[in-house]
Amino acid sequence: MWTKANIPDQSGKTIIVTGANTGIGYETALALYEAGAHVVLACRSMDKAIDAQTKLEALDGKGTLEISQLNLSDLNDVKKFANQFLKSHKQLDVLINNAGVANTGENAPDRPKTADGYEEQFGINFLGHFALTGCLYPLLKATSGARIVTVSSNGYQTAHIDFNNLRSENSYDAMREYRQSKLANLMFAIELDRRIKQSGDSVLSIAAQPGANKTELVRHMTDKEIAIGKERIGEFMEPWQGALSLLYSAVSPDALGSNLYEPDQGGFRGYPTLSTIKENALDQVTATKLWDLAEKLTGVVYLQ
Repeated sequence: MWTKANIPDQSGKTIIVTGANTGIGYETALALYEAGAHVVLACRSMDKAIDAQTKLEALDGKGTLEISQLNLSDLNDVKKFANQFLKSHKQLDVLINNAGVANTGENAPDRPKTADGYEEQFGINFLGHFALTGCLYPLLKATSGARIVTVSSNGYQTAHIDFNNLRSENSYDAMREYRQSKLANLMFAIELDRRIKQSGDSVLSIAAQPGANKTELVRHMTDKEIAIGKERIGEFMEPWQGALSLLYSAVSPDALGSNLYEPDQGGFRGYPTLSTIKENALDQVTATKLWDLAEKLTGVVYLQ
């Protein structure tokens, strides 16, 4: 059973956690801060980032904290964040692509879009992180032992990439689009690791999925919808436990590139274990097409 007690000393390491102000991102940042890392809380809201920093500092971790604004729904803002980071930092040991939205439930907005006009879940969860990773990749490459952890979800298993509907121009189903974004994240993590190895670089690209957790991702769901979900998959975990799969991927010497780590009880609850990735996420043709499209849509080209 792997817990945060197994985290090696992270002193001297610089780690970015996107969406670190709440839920799994907050718990991931906390564990790394406690272990001695310099943790960058990359958040959409600076007010929430400041609140998170204040809460974390009160816990007196061994590391240090930094906050920075990152709006993944605006590609120009993503590039601005990356440029500022590259100017002010000499290393990046781990990038944890955690932030995300889930516009599911009766109270969710209808067909929300990013600043660049893409379906919001696909745009934030996948495209924003694709661009962020590409912009920061030169520093990751230059940092010995660097890792990229990209967060997926169990929902990827029933998803496919609809290349003709990325702006919801034909139809919209919130859960379908959420699952698609998480499939895209998993395919990205695997394809990124393949390209890294092909280039001869030593960075690891790893995927993690946290299982079913009590986080803000269910904020648009009614009590009835949440109850139905629990009836289907069981009780939700606390965020600290969901964060373990991300932490294992980020720091364990046993975590390997191209792998997906998830909770050991059916992927919904438990402690980190190696997942068997479903065929839909291993389609090389689709992965290449998705990568090429992401480069075109974001204007960020890397690992040629």
